[in-house]
Amino acid sequence: MARTPAKLDELDLAILTAMHEHQKAGILELSRRTRVARATVQSRIARMEEAGVIASYDPQIDVTAAGFDVEAFVTLEIAQGALDAVAADLTAIPGVLEAYATTGSSDVLCRIGADSHAGLQNVLLSIDRTNSVVRSHSVIVLSTVVARRALPLLRTLTPTVSSKAPAYRNAH
Repeated sequence: MARTPAKLDELDLAILTAMHEHQKAGILELSRRTRVARATVQSRIARMEEAGVIASYDPQIDVTAAGFDVEAFVTLEIAQGALDAVAADLTAIPGVLEAYATTGSSDVLCRIGADSHAGLQNVLLSIDRTNSVVRSHSVIVLSTVVARRALPLLRTLTPTVSSKAPAYRNAH
C-alpha cells in the first residue's frame, strides 16, 4: 500500500539539511543550527520518521574504503513470476549491495561490490547460478560521477511556509 507523501515545509527542509551536513549532531545541536526550539526539532524529526521521510540512521558505508574497490551494475532478466525467488537468491549473495525491480528490457538492476576482478566474477557466477536468473549483463563502475543523494530533489518541492517556529521565520 502506497503512503501519502509527507508535506514538508521550509523548516523540515532546514532540519533535513542540518542533519545531512552535521550527521552526528543531536537534537540540541540541530535546534541551535536551525534556530528553533529543541522540542520543535524533536517533534518534526519524529513526524518525518513516522512518515518514512527519514528512513534510517545507518552510517553510510563506503565499501571502496573497506577494500571492496570493484563495483558493477548488473541487469537481470528473470523467469516469469520469479521476483520473490530472485529477491531471496540475491539477498543470500553478500556481494549484492542493492537490487531493484525495473521496467524495460531487464527485470532487475543490481549494484554489486567485490575486492577484485576475480571476486567480481565470483559474484556474477553466483548470480547466474540461481534458478530464477535467465540472463545477466554487467558494466563495471570506473568512478562515481554523482553520489547517492536526496536533498537536491527535496529542495525542488514547493515547501509550505512554516506556520510555527517564529524564530526560524524571522531568521530568513
